[in-house]
Amino acid sequence: MSERRIVVDPVTRIEGHLRVQAVLGDDGKITDAMSTGTMWRGLEVILKGRDPRDAWAFVERICGVCTGIHALAAVRSVEDAIGIKIPKNANLIRNLINATLYTQDHIVHFYQLSALDWVDVVSALQADPRETADLQQKISPRHPLAAVGYFRDIQNRVKKLVESGQLSIFNKGYWGHPEMKLPPAVNLLAVAHYLEVLDFQRECVRIHTILGGKNPHPNYLVGGVACPINMHDTGAQGTMVNEVTLNYMRQVAKQAVAMVENVYLPDIKAIASFYPEWFKYGGGLAGKNMLCCGDFPEIPNDWSDKSLQLPQGVIVNGNLNEVHDFDPRDPEQLQEFVDHSWYQYPDQNKGLHPWDGITEQKYELPPGAEGTATKFSWLTPDGKYSWVKSPRWRGHMMEVGPLARLVVGVAKNVPHIKEPALALLSELNAPLEAVFSTLGRHAARALECHWAAQKMVQYVDELTANIKAGDEAAANMEFWEPSTWPKQCRGVGLSEAPRGALAHYCVIKDTKIENWQAVVPTTWNASPRSNEGQQGAFELSLIGTPIADPKRPLEIIRTIHSFDPCLACASHLLNPEGEELCSVQVR
Repeated sequence: MSERRIVVDPVTRIEGHLRVQAVLGDDGKITDAMSTGTMWRGLEVILKGRDPRDAWAFVERICGVCTGIHALAAVRSVEDAIGIKIPKNANLIRNLINATLYTQDHIVHFYQLSALDWVDVVSALQADPRETADLQQKISPRHPLAAVGYFRDIQNRVKKLVESGQLSIFNKGYWGHPEMKLPPAVNLLAVAHYLEVLDFQRECVRIHTILGGKNPHPNYLVGGVACPINMHDTGAQGTMVNEVTLNYMRQVAKQAVAMVENVYLPDIKAIASFYPEWFKYGGGLAGKNMLCCGDFPEIPNDWSDKSLQLPQGVIVNGNLNEVHDFDPRDPEQLQEFVDHSWYQYPDQNKGLHPWDGITEQKYELPPGAEGTATKFSWLTPDGKYSWVKSPRWRGHMMEVGPLARLVVGVAKNVPHIKEPALALLSELNAPLEAVFSTLGRHAARALECHWAAQKMVQYVDELTANIKAGDEAAANMEFWEPSTWPKQCRGVGLSEAPRGALAHYCVIKDTKIENWQAVVPTTWNASPRSNEGQQGAFELSLIGTPIADPKRPLEIIRTIHSFDPCLACASHLLNPEGEELCSVQVR
């Protein structure tokens, strides 16, 4: 049995620490899999007793990749608890920050975090730059960089890296793997686009520095947004909304649309044509159990279908003809379990709604685990084996993320989601079921990125029009002072992070945080299994995948990366003896 085991620890090119282990059957396909979050976040404990107006600045540090989205959910949670309504400009600016995040995050995910699972960088050295230039003209005729000399320069840059033995960002790839199927000319094109995106994403997020003061971790504000609006100041661009910065943001937004149309979408289609079998692998919960909490409300303070541009809903057991409502307040709908997680509840077999959530660590290896408590070589599913909790909707495991949003959008007949999805499937000559796969997640993310880039342009134009109409309000400070708050209240802040459904729950008592719980996208997707044997999205997606070379399990990485995992940043560290390494006091 030992030679049929595969362990990937850690999974790289993700945020945080994830371990995946799999068992191969006699036919070379995965028969069982387990995902283990090997890092404790602990921010829920850090927030207790703090001022709710400051919570966004702490929870924003959960992640350095999906920057800002936790802050957005946090301020929404506090506003929901206290009863604060935000003005129109604040809603537009938040949507613009979010659309910018989506665009940058999705394009970086594909190129910097996932493309090297499909692209053989070393193979690009064998390409004919003229063939690559012709290919660029064919698949993306509007791309401005299609000269033979341009691709020859890219090839020479890669050659110097290879010859030096210092592959830098291209190090440790499975180059020459039998599952790498792109021809050299396509590999060279993809490497060129990798470098182009690396430059562009830096320009894209400068919108965050205007509207939020910085990136990563732009500033947010309970009651609205922190950036001033002053159309009378026409100085150089900075952290202020005026005519200069509005024009600059519009320019960046249009560049984002061009980048997705000329680079991202054509590359997705090209890769799909060489890897059609990957529309069959990696499904798991996709198309079966999928959940979205909704986002991008275009009517301020309205979370209805009329307002939400990304829909809310739940699909269960693959029934696309029935989309269930998602009510994050209902303790019968949403519960978090710890039966296989390194936490302790009063009753280990019962879940808790996040408002009643407990974050109390209980580290123990499952029965039959091999290795020591600090260095294990094999875990078993018979006990606790992950720092990730297990959220469930009415007892069901769920997949969240761009694919879930696409499927729910198609099921609810949302035109700006359904029409591009069906058009792409028609172009690929594939049925809807094809998206329930590893490549389907990538396709869903690329389509969503195109939509988000277009929304960037829309929100800049709408913000400009609203300000020119005389509205310069950016925040509602009516309930800023704690003396105006209820003695005890609680709220939930929802958002669709680029990686999926996100909810922050707060309980406020005597103006301080009594409890705070965050149910993040990868908590859903990386859930350890239930006592009844249900597996989470990561684990189930690997079942049935053939592995060409067990010593180089590229196929496992491909599927796990398609979710864009984010295991969250650590904020409390212990040494192997369980002692605190350091203590930091903040004011």
